[in-house]
Amino acid sequence: MKDLLKIAYDAMDEKLADNIVVIDFRKQSPFVDYFVIADAKNYRMAKSIIDNVEEKALKAGFEIKHIYAENTTKWLLIDLGEVVCHVFYDDERQLYNLEGLWKDLPTIQM
Repeated sequence: MKDLLKIAYDAMDEKLADNIVVIDFRKQSPFVDYFVIADAKNYRMAKSIIDNVEEKALKAGFEIKHIYAENTTKWLLIDLGEVVCHVFYDDERQLYNLEGLWKDLPTIQM
């Protein structure tokens, strides 16, 4: 599992995702172990981040459960099963405030 988290985190970082935060859900949810949340400057950059996570995860042999990356939204995500990566642009991250919603859960420094 840590391998998938590292792959996802590194793929996001490689495409210059900003303010990457990892929230640890292992004691909270039977469905997801980690949320990886980041910012991007625009849709094209956000989509590039999601595409890179997809490419790296598939190359490492992991399954992609779902990708939500419509060009009509400012919140993109890729569900890798135990790791879900969220990429926001504009003010959407503050609007949805996932870190605030899950503030009681630990974060992981990568």
